Amino acid sequence: MAPTRLDSAAGPGTGSADGYRERLRLPWWWWLTGLAAAALLSMEVWLGSNGTRAWLPFVVLLPATAVGLWRLGRIAIRVDGGELLVDDARLPVGFVADAIALDASGRREVLGVGADPLAFVVQRPWVGGAVQVVLDDPADPTPYWVISSRHPVRLAEAILAARGDRDDAPDRSAPANAG
Repeated sequence: MAPTRLDSAAGPGTGSADGYRERLRLPWWWWLTGLAAAALLSMEVWLGSNGTRAWLPFVVLLPATAVGLWRLGRIAIRVDGGELLVDDARLPVGFVADAIALDASGRREVLGVGADPLAFVVQRPWVGGAVQVVLDDPADPTPYWVISSRHPVRLAEAILAARGDRDDAPDRSAPANAG
């Protein structure tokens, strides 16, 4: 599947009026594999020691693994209130020039050898799709954002719909103090 390019003239039904929400959670089998590996490592230490060293790995490794897996899957993506929010990063949609939905091969191409080192990237390897958000802000050196998404077409549509619905977006063609 080739990258899907969307533009704001795609029609009225492209975006959702209430925005877009997605959480990039880990697949269940990552939890199973990670906790099983931590339990196996804890049992290895338990078999070779006694006393406190026997049970301490269970108390430390299992919760630490669970916290690490939770942190890997906590990234939230939202399009709300005229902003694209990715974890704690915020981008006003008025600075979005275009949003391009990418499949796995398109994401690999955008993040490959020719990737811009100034790009903002939130990439999760367990999520196949992504969205490239091209920016139009002369004051910001970041050329684009690449955001992993399980529903890249819907996310791109929501970004462009929010951009198209913004009547109070600042007009960057005229100076702010003109008058």
